[in-house]
Amino acid sequence: MASEASFYRILNEENQLKHRAKSKPARKVSKPKALAAIGPNQIYTWDITYLPTQVKGIFFYLYLVLDLYSRKIVGWQVHPVELSALAADLMIDICQREGIERHQVTLHSDNGSPMKGATMLATLQELGVVPSFSRPSVSNDNPYSESLFRTLKYRPDYPEKPFADISAARCWVKGFSQWYNHEHRHSNIKFVTPAQRHTGEDIEILAKRKQVYEKAKLANPTRWTGEIKNWNRIEEVHLNPEKGKSDIKENKAA
Repeated sequence: MASEASFYRILNEENQLKHRAKSKPARKVSKPKALAAIGPNQIYTWDITYLPTQVKGIFFYLYLVLDLYSRKIVGWQVHPVELSALAADLMIDICQREGIERHQVTLHSDNGSPMKGATMLATLQELGVVPSFSRPSVSNDNPYSESLFRTLKYRPDYPEKPFADISAARCWVKGFSQWYNHEHRHSNIKFVTPAQRHTGEDIEILAKRKQVYEKAKLANPTRWTGEIKNWNRIEEVHLNPEKGKSDIKENKAA
């Protein structure tokens, strides 16, 4: 019989309050390095999501790579398994199509086995792509990919029933990618399409929108209580910014 303090005192004297060898000590995991993109093909984020099949417990896997700056889907594949080698093949294809040079792109992902597999890491090293990883079990470190998957699965035409086969899944994702890149006016990039921002077409589009709003205000100033909507292009996009720093930085020039 003893008080709690006595138990702790005795345990401490017997060196029993320190880390025991059979269990792993608590590991401090640092937040991933803050990244910023000021143009397309500088930072990619990617992840894998499940697509349901008609067999319970069996899924297809959508590998999807997003350009952080433009929000364009630069590459995707649907496979029946999760493999590092398949992710590596996708990155080789993207780098060839986008004309990526060595040390041009940083690729951010979570800590899944396909992301950190030996084949994938070796391929990234060969391509000159710099890997970046989220903290374990912290989805907020990869928010852009998570947000894209939510957009994908909340589309009105997302199938209510599971995909019949892998061809059906690939066909649907192809249609979604086409819509997202070339038709979807993305609210976080001033309502232009990701493809327009990726190629720089948004510069002229936003300039024309600004002129339209300025003319409308001059024609009927009583309808405006302040400045027109800010159509200045977003020049910098941040991934995992430091505290107090905005996720996006807009050009403040007139």
